[in-house]
Amino acid sequence: MTVLVTGSRGRVASTLLGLLDAAGIKAKAASRNPADLSPPAGIATVRCDLADPATFDTALTGVDAVFLYAEATHAGAFADRARAAGVEHVVLLSSSAVLAPDAAANPIAASHLAAERALSAAADAGAFEATHLRPGAFATNALQWARGLRDGRGPALPVPHAYADPIHERDVAEAAFAVLTEPRLRGTSHHLTGPESLTFVEQLAVLAEVTGRPAPHTVVTPAEWRESVADFLPEPFADALLAHWTAHDGRPAPLTRTVEELTGHPARAFAAWAADHERAFRP
Repeated sequence: MTVLVTGSRGRVASTLLGLLDAAGIKAKAASRNPADLSPPAGIATVRCDLADPATFDTALTGVDAVFLYAEATHAGAFADRARAAGVEHVVLLSSSAVLAPDAAANPIAASHLAAERALSAAADAGAFEATHLRPGAFATNALQWARGLRDGRGPALPVPHAYADPIHERDVAEAAFAVLTEPRLRGTSHHLTGPESLTFVEQLAVLAEVTGRPAPHTVVTPAEWRESVADFLPEPFADALLAHWTAHDGRPAPLTRTVEELTGHPARAFAAWAADHERAFRP
């Protein structure tokens, strides 16, 4: 089996490449800029820009399975080219946001949902099997606080007691490895969460305990937060995040045991993630 791993600069994809290499499974590391990649020795790199269908055929040559990031713009074209290349299985890194009732209208969920639908349509037509991984909140989202915490300021939070289900990127990668290598898991959808439902304030407390440094925060209004992110986050996405946090304010996130069911071990706690990334939060 040869696996094409798209988005190979990402934390999940790069971890997956290591797992495939350790298991002796041939892989191709794909990225928009493959020269920037540093995969394990022996893993070839290839250009695959999910926003440019002209790059698909070369990347898919000789490929049996694909780990695919959810870029919806040309998901249908990717499915068509994967079918033409003889790909047997596509694993999509989707999001649990697609499970929300308003997913189609939510800018965060909509692109994942569109990618899921494009792959499912191809699978229903007999092109290949499609498997959807739907993680909730990535623990790596906490890295956006790192600079402020290093400076002793901490993040400005509009909804500090909103709950999330932070999942370690390695657990997502191991779940992807499981569905890529175990035929019985193909063609299914998997909701992945971490083992704990934690508020932002509780996550900061964990970071403080792990690093031995204060992890303060300030509380801002939604309007102040929206203005602070306006230079890099489009307003519809900011509004969607605020709505999500407000909906989970004081309401614990539902958890699953899917990571354990797929990998054979419980999902890693947020404290384990913090320990793995401790240096990012130190001056």
